Amino acid sequence: MFSKILIANRGEIAVRVIRACREMGVRSVAVYSETDRDALHVQLADEAVCIGPARAADSYLNMPSVLSATVLTGAEALHPGFGFLSENAKFARMCGQCNIAFIGPSPTAMEMVGHKLTARLTMMAAGVPVVPGSQGLIEDAGEALALADALGYPVLIKAAAGGGGRGIRRVDKREAFADALHAARTEALSAFGDDSCYIEKLLEQAHHIEFQILCDAHGNALHLFERDCSVQRRRQKLVEEAPSSLLDDDLRRRMGEAALAAAGACGYVGAGTVEFLLDDEGAFYFMEMNARIQVEHPVTEQLTGVDLIKAQILIAAGEDITAYGIAQEALTIRGHAIECRLNAEDPERGFAPSAGKVTVLHMPGGPGVRVDSLLYSGVSVPPYYDSMLAKIIVTAPSRAEAIVRMQRALGEVSIEGVATNADYLLGIISDPAFARGGVHTHWLEER
Repeated sequence: MFSKILIANRGEIAVRVIRACREMGVRSVAVYSETDRDALHVQLADEAVCIGPARAADSYLNMPSVLSATVLTGAEALHPGFGFLSENAKFARMCGQCNIAFIGPSPTAMEMVGHKLTARLTMMAAGVPVVPGSQGLIEDAGEALALADALGYPVLIKAAAGGGGRGIRRVDKREAFADALHAARTEALSAFGDDSCYIEKLLEQAHHIEFQILCDAHGNALHLFERDCSVQRRRQKLVEEAPSSLLDDDLRRRMGEAALAAAGACGYVGAGTVEFLLDDEGAFYFMEMNARIQVEHPVTEQLTGVDLIKAQILIAAGEDITAYGIAQEALTIRGHAIECRLNAEDPERGFAPSAGKVTVLHMPGGPGVRVDSLLYSGVSVPPYYDSMLAKIIVTAPSRAEAIVRMQRALGEVSIEGVATNADYLLGIISDPAFARGGVHTHWLEER
């Protein structure tokens, strides 16, 4: 087991990893930008190192600075969290060259699943169903237009690299195809340094279902059931829950087997997420695979009782996870869990980002309520990073009880100094359509 781990991230995920380290008897090292000097993760870690100015490119994305901090503090391993460098194969290789254990999959597996078209072709070869679309990259605009015509509109033009909803354009008619292709390529080049794109048929009113997987170096591979992430705004998840009300035992088994086949196809070792689109007829299609821990991992933890951060660390240390009671036959679904992402943004002003000093803070608590947060009274929320402030997670014996518990929890949120989306989330949770279950990925847009 490692004696010291550096957390190459900030915010609530850094706090989460630090707490897991403390419970495992492992010392933690925080890195921080100049503007994050007083951040909660800096205060909680055993050691902390400043790695640069406020801009992420100069600090949290600065690979030499992060690696230097790891070496100088004597940390044997590095946990990348999510975002920033978490899916950067080059960085993972640099860690290996410095004899630092990267807590995540191998660079090769990361490259296979990180490039969406490569992942798509790999899944096709493994027999995992994929959304109808390209067999390769868009090389010729005329051929791409012909394919879009054959698939039938609407279609999606998608960046082959990266994620986060960037480099994606919906096309509803052939006359708009050329402009959409240009826009997708331009955004992809700016965001990922790679303008390659491919085409998929747009499945309207589909549901976003993802399976959490864990694979160790001893050949153990298991899934920890599904999460329903269909409540999205501009392809960004806002509310996640587990289990999904759309899956029966047979569909859950088949999708779980497909998720493990996807992991096996790329020799995956670590924690990861296989994401599917599910239609109303019960057909499902591979969408992408995330080679890292997900923002929404707490709902799976609450559902199964497995600490996914600790599992990541055990796998990276070469441990057999079954020795710690983590095995498929030992897992059961226990109740229902819902997570809401509390963001520093103002829905009344078009969801404009909000920054400032938190002057009043009260977060919910009580039975069945968990809060993963970077907040404390007096903390300054900078404008340079992701807007997520906290995740509110509730667990209850049934979905109906979990909804009521989340309504209560969101109603208890009181934050002054920074605008948040708490009331907007409460509106979603209280909507009769959400209560009925089975909303699709475009529901919020229609709502």
